[in-house]
Amino acid sequence: MNGAHDLGGMHGLGPIEWEVDEPVFHHEWERRILALTLAAGAMGKWNIDISRHARENQPPAQYLANSYYQTWLVGLEKLLLQTGLISAGELASGRSAGALPDALAARVLKADQMAAVLSRGDQFRMADEVAAKFAVGESVRVLNNHPTHHTRAPRYTRGHCGVVQRDHGVFVFADANAQGNKLAQHIYSVCFPAQELWGDAAKANDCVYVDLWDGHLEAAAG
Repeated sequence: MNGAHDLGGMHGLGPIEWEVDEPVFHHEWERRILALTLAAGAMGKWNIDISRHARENQPPAQYLANSYYQTWLVGLEKLLLQTGLISAGELASGRSAGALPDALAARVLKADQMAAVLSRGDQFRMADEVAAKFAVGESVRVLNNHPTHHTRAPRYTRGHCGVVQRDHGVFVFADANAQGNKLAQHIYSVCFPAQELWGDAAKANDCVYVDLWDGHLEAAAG
């Protein structure tokens, strides 16, 4: 979606501030929000792309005013209410009105499971035999779509042409996954000349590499 989270290439937002030796958490409540988000996600009521959309789908002023983990909290509250895991009354009071159903209680994430969960790699890679739509070296164009759901195609790339540099293999298509549909597609590393994205004022030798799925691309004409 074209929300306040998709800021690539936009002007007027000031410099990117970075902190030397930045800690993982600045406050104890941030640690708790991460833990709650992981524990709630383990109950299987949503996937990572649905959770990303829940964080993105905020009024722009609210999104830009929030800190990183405040945005995580907003997304988690939405998902807990939407899936019926908690009620508005429970959220307001901070107290549970009853125990979890047995099926969900059995999926509660324990502290001693966290290291294994966080270290898992390639969990979105799929074994499906899906033919690649594009080949390394092929010129492609990013579809000029503006969906209202989650998309992994940055706004600044849409309608622009690049060259496929690498085929990463077959993975869950994030845009469809955010809507509850599990589709298998190839992901490609696509190289965009800076001048293609930003115009002649950009440096001629600069490039931007973006990972995009089959569903984001079409063959470039000519």
